[in-house]
Amino acid sequence: MFRKSRTINKGSGQYDTLVSNKMSITGDVHFSGGLHIDGRVEGTVYAEEGSDAVLRISDVGEVVGDVYAPHIIINGTVHGNVYSSEDLELASKASIHGNVYYHLIEMAMGAAVNGSLLHQREGGLPGGSRTLPSGHRQEQQESGARAASPAGGDDEARNEESREDSSESSLERASSV
Repeated sequence: MFRKSRTINKGSGQYDTLVSNKMSITGDVHFSGGLHIDGRVEGTVYAEEGSDAVLRISDVGEVVGDVYAPHIIINGTVHGNVYSSEDLELASKASIHGNVYYHLIEMAMGAAVNGSLLHQREGGLPGGSRTLPSGHRQEQQESGARAASPAGGDDEARNEESREDSSESSLERASSV
């Protein structure tokens, strides 16, 4: 009646990349293989398209942003949505402030999710992808391009137009008097 189809045995494996507890990253993190986070990441964390990547966030690790990977093990804090196309393990100190999209989930007593748990069909995230949806990448690149534009460039143009409009209005008022 109850069967255990497979266990998440990825926690004891080796990780290619370590974000130590003395490290803080601001910006998106793209990875393949294994990524272990003991520090803080502010930005989207996502696995390379088509990879069988494993993301582990330790009890002292924190991510402020969305997380996308096939295999995810969380024992720390995530302030954002979690997208796991294969298996997700929430250990006893896991704290997620966002929605969780998963195919298989294991949740220990003590784990907290402040958001919705949304089951996905096998191998699929919203949009049928195993990793970050391509539209999300494009949105981020566009927002990055806007942020990278010269400071005040658009605002300066708007202010100049506003000044021209107000000076024309002043002239019209003066001539009508």
